Amino acid sequence: MTGVKRQGNAMRATAIRIFPALAALTVLAGCVSFGKEPPESLLTLTPTAEAPAGSGTTGSQAGALAILVPDAPARLDVVRVPVQVDNANIAYLKDAVWVDKPARLFRGLLAETIRTRSNRVVIDSDDPALTPKTQLRGVLRDFGYDARTSSVVVRFDAIREAEGDAIETRRFESVIPGVAAEAGPVGEALNRAANDVAGQVAEWIG
Repeated sequence: MTGVKRQGNAMRATAIRIFPALAALTVLAGCVSFGKEPPESLLTLTPTAEAPAGSGTTGSQAGALAILVPDAPARLDVVRVPVQVDNANIAYLKDAVWVDKPARLFRGLLAETIRTRSNRVVIDSDDPALTPKTQLRGVLRDFGYDARTSSVVVRFDAIREAEGDAIETRRFESVIPGVAAEAGPVGEALNRAANDVAGQVAEWIG
């Protein structure tokens, strides 16, 4: 009888050890994706005009322009496309994944747009040895999809800092309505809106 009790206690102890382990594994499976299929393609930004191969500009450090990676709120500091569901909730668009974070992609687009529309020397690298007197920075406030209006929204608060104490700010925005909530249409519309904003910034920079 004593042997039966000991065996029963051992079984219960084993069960107690196993059940928490299974529970922990279940919780982990809900947080981590095991072998999830990658998207068929990745989204990127393509400028409407690019400087041809072999082209270049020459200028002084005073006339050059450094373009820094914009700051971005947490919802944009990922490679997903945020969806504003309502005033209090944000989701991410299914299968819509950027090849890089939007702020870095937008920096490259800004640089290429300004480069093709001006005679400035434009620096968009992170080389600390290159420090032009004029810098363009800012905050990428919106770069996603608004489900309430079926629109994509790109909003950029630009800061232009020139030599000395001169600082100028301006908000630029582009909204494209009537976009289906799918990765392809949203990605294409965001590319158009981003190019629109980049063009506005290029005109402002001069």
